[in-house]
Amino acid sequence: MNTAVMTADRRRDTVSALKKKSRLSKTIDSSTAEESVLLYPAGKKPQYKVLGDDTCSDLFIESIVDQITENDSEKKIIMQMMTKLESDPETIRYRCDIFEDMISFPQLREKIGDMLGQLEYLRTLEKSYKDETSAPIWQLVTRLKELEVYIDCITGIKDALAENPVRSEGLLRLRDDVDSICSEGGFSELKSDIRQLLSERSRIKSITLGINLDDMMCPEEVGILSINSERFDHTGILDKFLGFCSKFSDAINANTGMTVVHRPGVNAESDPLMGNLTAAVTGMLSSNVRHMKSVLSRYVNISGYSLTKYIPEFIFYIRWAEFCIRIREAGLPMTRPEILAAEKRTLTAKNLYNIKLALKRTKNKEYTIVGNDFEFTKEHGIYIMTGPNRGGKTTFTQAVGWLFLLAQHGIYVPCDSLALSPCDNILTHFPADENKTVDLGRLGEESKRISSIFSEATSRSLLLFNEPLASTSFTEGLYIARDVVECLRYLGARTVFNTHMHELAMRSDEINMLEGDMKVASLVTGVHEGIRSYKVYIAPPEGLSYAKDIAKKYGVTTEQLKRTIKK
Repeated sequence: MNTAVMTADRRRDTVSALKKKSRLSKTIDSSTAEESVLLYPAGKKPQYKVLGDDTCSDLFIESIVDQITENDSEKKIIMQMMTKLESDPETIRYRCDIFEDMISFPQLREKIGDMLGQLEYLRTLEKSYKDETSAPIWQLVTRLKELEVYIDCITGIKDALAENPVRSEGLLRLRDDVDSICSEGGFSELKSDIRQLLSERSRIKSITLGINLDDMMCPEEVGILSINSERFDHTGILDKFLGFCSKFSDAINANTGMTVVHRPGVNAESDPLMGNLTAAVTGMLSSNVRHMKSVLSRYVNISGYSLTKYIPEFIFYIRWAEFCIRIREAGLPMTRPEILAAEKRTLTAKNLYNIKLALKRTKNKEYTIVGNDFEFTKEHGIYIMTGPNRGGKTTFTQAVGWLFLLAQHGIYVPCDSLALSPCDNILTHFPADENKTVDLGRLGEESKRISSIFSEATSRSLLLFNEPLASTSFTEGLYIARDVVECLRYLGARTVFNTHMHELAMRSDEINMLEGDMKVASLVTGVHEGIRSYKVYIAPPEGLSYAKDIAKKYGVTTEQLKRTIKK
């Protein structure tokens, strides 16, 4: 059979298979996710997709998160939230409003930030309170402490929101919820009871025990001598006791300091002495214990732990706000995105730059960053991007991904202005890790990833390809790449297809004759006389001119080389 016919038949089969995969794309069901007043409007269900590992790796999400906070626990929280890409415009605008309040009111961030430690402490108290191996008296004291911290946090959140003119629906809802709790009669009663119990507890600083010994000098009986409002130390009564002992024998060598015999939470099994002393103290303070138990039983339905659900959201908004402010202080724009209807599938950005480069600018304000204007429209919806090596193609491709990622989390974006229709997923294809290509080979692994992308993508997805099919021969790569771009045209998803195949970009008009409502356009990165400008613009590919400029710069044109030859 004719080779050209075989190639045409194979392309039709490939295109047909990829089209079928795109039609079978499914939406991940996240309707069971817990709603939060700081993430979702009232009655709104989550509609997020969890980003794949390849996308997280290709966009270097973890490396950016590492720069947002030094706390490993906070990094984990932020990373988990960043991988959940919300696509509902109403929900995204809701988050944008909350983030704007957070970035606009430093005192609000500071006060809530100071409470994060208390909220985290509530987690620990909850575990201790429910620890059945702890003595009842310690469980009661822990419960008392939990309610004390709960009152402080409720009051602190109320004051923080009252002192700052927040405008976002989310923070106003939180303020109303907290105000409602504080205005209920039960809360005032709770504060009064807890204050009284804390006062009673604080008056007991130490207990004096008397211990009877048997003939073998072993403890035989223990009894309470006094309940004291002062702590013991090595002076005072202990000195008197040691002086008394010295009358009987000069051989008695007692320790003149206090010895720690336990730490909070230790149970009888791990420390029998502490277990017995705890039982004795509980019996001696039985009236106090009964009173504390009686008061706390009135508030059995109040859980301070319920406030801890706000920890991830507070951390997320506060740390990202601090990060954006740091970038602004380096002289770079960070702006609120305008969120458009998802069905429009558009984007318009002014002076876009890569957030990774911003980190370099924060350390060196002389570091130059080149911004670019960029758009997705039906006329320019699928870009075949070409340019010289190290000309900024990968950096720009990642920057587009970060625009969507930040905007759809409600975070300010790295550009002068941005209006975009949310995507329902970000799918990427960057050069594969060599360890992943052992079984299938590099071309096999790349083909598998491309097939996987089409099985997940919809017309509202964002697709980012970075030098795909570079592992095979130019001729084979070009044929497969053409199949892929044809299917991108059929799918209609916004795409940046970064490639070294200039011939592919030259065929954009031909591909635009095929079925689809998003047109293919050629996007190039600029260079003149071998110097890269890092500017991006819509134009025909300039592969030959790039090569000519670079050859001239390094002195390897025919004329230049001839002048170096000595005959």
